[in-house]
Amino acid sequence: MNWTLEVVVVPVSDVDRAKAFYADRLGFRVDHDTVVGEGMRLVQLTPPGSGCSIVIGEGVVPAMEPGSLAGLQLVVRDVHAAREQLLAAGVDVGEVQVLGENPQPGGDPLDNVGFVFFSDPDGNDWAVQQISARG
Repeated sequence: MNWTLEVVVVPVSDVDRAKAFYADRLGFRVDHDTVVGEGMRLVQLTPPGSGCSIVIGEGVVPAMEPGSLAGLQLVVRDVHAAREQLLAAGVDVGEVQVLGENPQPGGDPLDNVGFVFFSDPDGNDWAVQQISARG
């Protein structure tokens, strides 16, 4: 049996601002923006090429404080190109960091260990990891 992670809830303080950040700056596809009822709005967005989406909204997860999520991670084939794309979109992204050595000998030295980091407008932390080949 396959178990797939399909949705991660990201707590935000301003749904429209967060939707604009993820859709307009990061290029996430807006799957839907639905008002379920009074005080309940769900916006689902999917990163290009991903099988997992994020959900932001109003009344989604009241126990989570906006900006309290850390450890969200995107994977790309070229971390330098991803960083340039984020910078071009006006995202405050750090320099490429190498966290260790590629465990697969002979591969790109950045594979598995090349990262950049950024935060959304609420302070939710994201990592972008380079993986261009899998063993």
